[in-house]
Amino acid sequence: MKLATLRTGSRDGSLLVVKRDLSAWTTATGVSPTLQAALDRWDEVEPKLRALSDQLESGAVKGEPFDASKLMAPLPRAYEWVDGSAYLNHVILVRKARKAEPPPTLKTDPLVYQGGSSEMLGPTQDIVARDEKFGVDFESEVAVVLGDTPMGTTSADAGKYVRLLMLVNDVTLRNLIPDELAKGFGFFQGKPASAFSPVAVTPDELGGAWKEGRVHLTLQTWLNGALVGDTQAGPEMHFSFFDLMQHICKTRNFTAGTILGSGTVSNEERARGISCLAEVRMIETIEAGAPKTPFMKNGDRVEIEMKDASGKSVFGRIDQKVRITG
Repeated sequence: MKLATLRTGSRDGSLLVVKRDLSAWTTATGVSPTLQAALDRWDEVEPKLRALSDQLESGAVKGEPFDASKLMAPLPRAYEWVDGSAYLNHVILVRKARKAEPPPTLKTDPLVYQGGSSEMLGPTQDIVARDEKFGVDFESEVAVVLGDTPMGTTSADAGKYVRLLMLVNDVTLRNLIPDELAKGFGFFQGKPASAFSPVAVTPDELGGAWKEGRVHLTLQTWLNGALVGDTQAGPEMHFSFFDLMQHICKTRNFTAGTILGSGTVSNEERARGISCLAEVRMIETIEAGAPKTPFMKNGDRVEIEMKDASGKSVFGRIDQKVRITG
């Protein structure tokens, strides 16, 4: 089942059910007004949404043409947005470029931070920054949406709390990060609003590609029309989503609608490209002593998409341009 949120003028939009081939949608407000409302009553609402989805697929319900430009993020605002760094190649490159050793717990203790969740960008909304000097970067990621998840959840039990999956552009203002990290208190100004794929999908939509808390599909990223990333999301995700869930649930509960990100998808094989500009800049620093690839400029365009084994888009495409206002 594929779900989306139509821009209506309200903060939370209205819930849509989307055809599997992303050709059409139909309103689901008769079942639930918003996606968050559906997640709050998932056991009751999910079967009704599936029935509506089946009717849309069969033609029993008439759909309207799919148009990503009319969509908000599936969850336009979320109770929590937690992002991990589950791909160790990315962490190792970051540390190596800084001539620092990886943390001793690199392979045993996941890295996570809590981002801002009051504004989530739709798939075609601009990346807005006040100054190009902030160092605007994209980060192509996968994310899960959780149901009510109790403290003490283990990785073995975590799967039953995963409701949906999405793609993310976790926008980062790279040049603000060093000073923030130097304070020893984490990210804040360097992490503006993130953008999400047009649709969120239930795990069964991925078939065998959803395995042991990982998405075994290729995540593609384009910058100004050129393919810069053709990364595999599954094999090198050291900490699965289930592992990340166990980690964050050590000391607290998480409410339905929490979004948990994978971190930048990163592969050791350089031919597969990048999911963020910082990574190529790290490689340049390691090999030549300094980066040469610039961060994004006003008018630059980034696109992010994941296709299934048959070549069909799973989540639709994130398609954003940078807009500098200063």
